[in-house]
Amino acid sequence: MKAYSSKEENQSSRKYLMLVVTIATFGGLLFGYDTGVINGALPYMSQPGQLDLSLLGEGFVASSLLLGAAFGALFVGRLSDFQGRRKTILQLSVVFIIATIGCSLAPNFITMIISRFILGVAVGGASVTVPTFLAEMAPAEKRGRLVTQNELMIVTGQFLAFLFNAFLGNMFGDTSHIWRYMLFIAAIPAVVLGVGMLFMPESPRWLAAKGRDRDALDVFKKVRETKQASAELEEVKKSILLESKQTQASLKDLNIKWIRNIVLLGIGIGAISQLTGVNSIMYYGTQILQNSGFETEVALIANIANGVISVLACLVGLYLLGKVGRRPMFITGLAGTTTALVLIGIFSIVFDGSEWLPYLVLSMTVMFLAFYQGSIGPLTWLTLAEIFPMRLRGLGMGAAVFCLWMMNFFVGLFFPVFMNSVGISMTFFIFAGFGILGLVFIINYLPETKGVSLEEVERYFRNETEPIRKISG
Repeated sequence: MKAYSSKEENQSSRKYLMLVVTIATFGGLLFGYDTGVINGALPYMSQPGQLDLSLLGEGFVASSLLLGAAFGALFVGRLSDFQGRRKTILQLSVVFIIATIGCSLAPNFITMIISRFILGVAVGGASVTVPTFLAEMAPAEKRGRLVTQNELMIVTGQFLAFLFNAFLGNMFGDTSHIWRYMLFIAAIPAVVLGVGMLFMPESPRWLAAKGRDRDALDVFKKVRETKQASAELEEVKKSILLESKQTQASLKDLNIKWIRNIVLLGIGIGAISQLTGVNSIMYYGTQILQNSGFETEVALIANIANGVISVLACLVGLYLLGKVGRRPMFITGLAGTTTALVLIGIFSIVFDGSEWLPYLVLSMTVMFLAFYQGSIGPLTWLTLAEIFPMRLRGLGMGAAVFCLWMMNFFVGLFFPVFMNSVGISMTFFIFAGFGILGLVFIINYLPETKGVSLEEVERYFRNETEPIRKISG
């Protein structure tokens, strides 16, 4: 009878934990939808009589969200440290709703840019706060899987954006302002996130850090068995005490070679993840397919394939993370994406004007996303979390994620101009060049961190007499 009660208690805590994860990852879903919806909305809002956008105007509309996300990622994480994860996510849901309505009702270019920037602040804030909340709620043995579930929700949000874009574009493509409806749909998951978080608990680790041990224990009892809850609270308190004795790294510490090396490695990983051009496909996939020869409505439908493969590849990637080392996965992903980029460039020259070209380009974008979402996408966030020792995490993650979003911003801003001025082939050859540089960088500088403790990583980087290559064993 006692064993049954314990089993029942375990099932109840697991169900509650999964409810918390599901609600919180609506932040990731919004991240994905808001970055992906512009893919189908942009061709319609650019038309005369709508926002009448120039090529650079299209770039600003797509990338203003990314600029906001860079600053959101930089500052919202600190805000959540001060006031709590739950309260911050609640506030982000309100910002999501207000900014979404602002975008869908925008009467002109300036209003759209301002609304997209504010929306980006929410996206960037969610990109750091939601994974932190999940990591602090999850038990150690499930932390990796539950935190990376947010990545799955991001690509699911992008897939849903492509799906709704295709449906609305094909069913109501002649309707005035159809792009406004595409953008407004994001308000629905934003409401779900806000209402859901009203009933979710605060992070127990944050509560313990603020000295609210009783409240922290109450939360742990909801997501753990009773005995495990008490034991984990004690572990958290010891960890917090240890961290309080550590001096956090500052900009002055960049004068120390090993700290500078590890921060530059993080910045490089963040830059590589964007300079391969993934978001040219996620934001401008419809226009790429249009330029290849598809009609707008057909391009919207074909673009769904990019969303489907992103979700499937992400699932495969999450499975492989527990089986394969970080380095070989990263190298394979970059080799695959670079090959796809080179082939897009070659096909665009060899089959220019051919009816085969749009299908060949579509197949290569699918191949690109299969390698990217199956390796580079999830690995970027995982390796950034693994390479920084505790005292470097604030400085290193802040610099790396800010650089990631800024590279994302520049790709989003200038892609339409580049595609129009130098053509689709040369644009993708440029991305392929960055892919080759990324391969060289990863091969030479990324250590293997699978199964390696943060303390071992720190000891490795402190050894300044050896080149930064890989941790053996």
